[in-house]
Amino acid sequence: MSSTAPYAQLSPALVLDAVEAAGFRTDGRLLALPSYENRVYQVGLDAAAPLVVKFYRPARWSDAAIAEEHAFALELAQAELPVVAPLVIDGTTLCTQSGFRYALYPRRGGRAPELESNEHLAWMGRLLARIHLIGARDRFAQRGAIDAQTFIRAAANASLQSDLLPPSIRDAYRTRTQALASMIEARFAANPPRLLRAHGDCHAGNVLWTDDGPHFVDLDDARMAPAVQDLWMLAPTPQALDALLEGYAQFRDFDYAELALVEPLRILRQVHWAGWVAARWGDPAFPRAFPQVGEARWWEGHLRDLGEAAARLED
Repeated sequence: MSSTAPYAQLSPALVLDAVEAAGFRTDGRLLALPSYENRVYQVGLDAAAPLVVKFYRPARWSDAAIAEEHAFALELAQAELPVVAPLVIDGTTLCTQSGFRYALYPRRGGRAPELESNEHLAWMGRLLARIHLIGARDRFAQRGAIDAQTFIRAAANASLQSDLLPPSIRDAYRTRTQALASMIEARFAANPPRLLRAHGDCHAGNVLWTDDGPHFVDLDDARMAPAVQDLWMLAPTPQALDALLEGYAQFRDFDYAELALVEPLRILRQVHWAGWVAARWGDPAFPRAFPQVGEARWWEGHLRDLGEAAARLED
């Protein structure tokens, strides 16, 4: 299986065969859903509601790490939290077909949340607090943490090894990302946060809203992280963050010292995203989705953004 085009052999027939092998009778309908890291499809069933099947990117997570993701999702669902958890098939949630690992999920529809609504934000805050109460009960052993080593040093190394990064700024990029990693490690060391099992990628695209309220999808990036990691991406303004925290406080105490980590977490995400795209550039889905990253001016702008971020941290 090619590391640059890992899904080249994932044909529609293989997708349907995988669902059939898990014990479901398909009707031949297949719809690709938006996803870059993995491949996700809605599959129609005979005389039943459609299912969603997710094929994991080869070599990204170990089986044990995926098992931790699934166990966390099931733990949340069993606590009656609105999280879409994988189906248990013959005692397992992780299946294999022709070398691909996959999981099946019930299909849950919905619309994007209204993050400008204080009512919706407080609702989200209450749910995240309940998720974190459960997330704090245990630790991930296999999935790692959101930290400077993974999200800056390793991610920057992926960018530095890529032909996408222009040679003219390569040394500057190395110097700046190393400095940022050291600054962020110092910020975390000065006020070590309590880490818990977090969603990890809690942005509006991973929340669907229905008449019954929100539900969370895609725990693929779940890691150990401070609670604020699941809050800051949902808050486009300080007022929105206040509304989130007002709801959060109804179920769980929030350590307001973690607000000092929002800017470091934002920088971690910036550098990690660039390294993620650079490392995946051989996958045809990435140049199609992010053509701007193939241009030198994007990297020059990214480097300037990191310089401004460093200045904010120093202030």
